Amino acid sequence: MDRAEKRELVTGLNEAFGNAGSVVVAHYAGITVAQMNDLRSKMRAAGGTVKVAKNRLAKIALQGTDSASIIDLFKGQTLIAYSEDPIAAPKVASDFAKGNDKLIILGGAMGTTSLNADGVKALATLPSLDELRARLVGMIATPATRIAQIVNAPAASVARVIGAYARKDEAA
Repeated sequence: MDRAEKRELVTGLNEAFGNAGSVVVAHYAGITVAQMNDLRSKMRAAGGTVKVAKNRLAKIALQGTDSASIIDLFKGQTLIAYSEDPIAAPKVASDFAKGNDKLIILGGAMGTTSLNADGVKALATLPSLDELRARLVGMIATPATRIAQIVNAPAASVARVIGAYARKDEAA
């Protein structure tokens, strides 16, 4: 890589780190190209990105971003996974690490909060943004349905009572 390409890579990474909801750093020594492509495609499907960059360039790109506290994690063969959704990158990386012991999660960051490996795994267990939205809509819709049933119940009861009196009068 010449200087212009390095500058372009650092600028691109800096922009990505600035917009990322979460960043995950992991060791990937021993992962085959096919496995790496599988990880990249899963991450892309979840709305995230996986990059392998020189540690020195990644550290330069992290400076001035909210995730700057994770600079110490960049030692050895590291990859960076990031996404705008704070849950997507940790979830995909943790799921991939469960099936492949060569991917070792070192830690990460969510905004200004730096996370250790356990923090990233805990973040991965949270529901995604879409799941939370669906739950919220369900919780909002349920009381409205119950209110409608309660409001209609007295009218239905009155109608049944009147109907019973009418049948009683007809029988007599």
